[in-house]
Amino acid sequence: MFIPTTREEMGKLGWKVLDVVLVTGDAYMDSPFMGVSVIGKILMDRGFKVGIIAQPDIDSDRDITRLGEPRVFWGITGGAVDSMVANYTASGKFRKQDDYTPGGVNNRRPDRAVIVYANLVRRFFKPTVPLVLGGIEASLRRIAHYDFWSNKIRRSILFDARADYLVFGMGHASTLELALALKKGEDPSAIQGIAYITKTKKGLELPSFEEVQKDKKAYAESFIQFYDNMDPVTAQGLCQRHNDRFLKINPPRPAPTTRELDQIHDLNFERDLHPFYRAMGDVRAMETIRFSIPTHIGCYGECNFCAIAVHQGRTVTSRSEASILREAEELTRLPGFRGIILDLGGPTANMYGFECKKKLTQGACRDKRCLFPRICPSLKPDHSGQIRLLGKIQALDRVKKVFVNSGIRHDLILADRAHGRAYLERICKDHVSGQMKVAPEHTQTHVLDLMGKQNIQDLLEFKKAFDRISAGAGKKQFLTYYFIAAHPGSTRQDMTAAKEFCREHLNIHPEQVQIFTPTPSTFSSLMYYTGTRPLTGEKIFVEKDPREKERQKEILTRKPGRSRKARPGKPVKKFPPLKKGFHPGKKSSPKNQRKP
Repeated sequence: MFIPTTREEMGKLGWKVLDVVLVTGDAYMDSPFMGVSVIGKILMDRGFKVGIIAQPDIDSDRDITRLGEPRVFWGITGGAVDSMVANYTASGKFRKQDDYTPGGVNNRRPDRAVIVYANLVRRFFKPTVPLVLGGIEASLRRIAHYDFWSNKIRRSILFDARADYLVFGMGHASTLELALALKKGEDPSAIQGIAYITKTKKGLELPSFEEVQKDKKAYAESFIQFYDNMDPVTAQGLCQRHNDRFLKINPPRPAPTTRELDQIHDLNFERDLHPFYRAMGDVRAMETIRFSIPTHIGCYGECNFCAIAVHQGRTVTSRSEASILREAEELTRLPGFRGIILDLGGPTANMYGFECKKKLTQGACRDKRCLFPRICPSLKPDHSGQIRLLGKIQALDRVKKVFVNSGIRHDLILADRAHGRAYLERICKDHVSGQMKVAPEHTQTHVLDLMGKQNIQDLLEFKKAFDRISAGAGKKQFLTYYFIAAHPGSTRQDMTAAKEFCREHLNIHPEQVQIFTPTPSTFSSLMYYTGTRPLTGEKIFVEKDPREKERQKEILTRKPGRSRKARPGKPVKKFPPLKKGFHPGKKSSPKNQRKP
């Protein structure tokens, strides 16, 4: 069943008042891929009466009052994507399309959606029950953080949203425990995986908001302490002074078990767009996720520009084979299923089924990472589980093809001496839809080092194996490479070198190139703001001129003989105005200082 979105739906269930109302920046898609749907279904499974208000009108009470005031709490999320990332490119251009909005036109998600929705509730319901923030936008902004769009350090989003609690990470168990405590009138302050505001200093104290606002070194110190206390096995509780109050961040919730993940995916999802919102138009994201299956959560890649480690965690939890097969069989019974499962994967597809046993009992290492600069011997990559799983799903009645369209870590395949080649052969022959996605991100060693990415030689070895297997199978298929322009440390010269590398060794003219966007709570954003390496304080080059960022991208994407004027490297027009001013960074220093 769908979670109610109107009074009429509540009436059909015999509900007069809801316990929880969830407000989201996305259209309501009832799918295990959508966090707000998962939270809603978990609460309903435990007896809570839950409703959803998706993409409410922020200029009136028309939508926000539609379901009435809940008895336990309001749950507020910006959606599956940070609203500022959803609304603006790295160059400051407004995005005209939104894959999570009916009709695809980006006209329903406000800037800083979490803050706007929280204030919308306060405007029409005062006083009211607690406001609980969640989702990636809130999770990554839970401490004082650098905000690229205003080019300044902002307070924890809890203060700006005037909310009562913030659930960070995936939030499944923490939200349920918080709901039970609030319903019973119990003190929820000890619940793992939440943050709140208090007058009392509790836990390891980070440099204050006022300190990090004035001093970049203090900000770097604060972020590193924050990052070092994200592992649920070893983390301490944190606090950070904001004027005369403290932000209190409890230790993270332990990573969910396989059994817990299975229980979530066994809940009754419609795997469709709610009719109330379908009447407004199709939602492009639904086309991708309806016939896809998530196999695990978490990522131990820890790329410096990626927020997955901060939000989902560095520990990978995989679903059981039986749970995934049940979901596959359910997909085959859905209207419109044509025998194709579009994706079987997760944040990184081939992390399914194995983890470092030491990490599970002792926590993530503080002095080294799982995959960088080389794969840790304790990890022991093993693709046999996914090989077996793919075979069983492919053998189901009505399943013609199973694709793996999530990203692949090619270094993990090379490191798996026992099953890596068999996995690659299986993928190349049966599960690639003409192209396989890999993400080298750059080619120059010093930039890759700042990104936390492996040496480019691994990619060349992998490409040879991929081409050989594809040719042997008689298939014309290729690798799709993802690159980042203007990451901290990257110069025009570096992009020119990357262009030559792609031409000489990959025989391509890259098309999948994005300009680096500093998102909150990543090491790369820390480097962008401070202009230094996080742990050593060594100064590094950072491109902050929007026009020069565009030129870095243009160098890599421009095909031979194509005029620069025909590419997007010309000066960018003025940024579209935002409510509080958009400032992605001051112009960089003179050209003779742009060299590393």
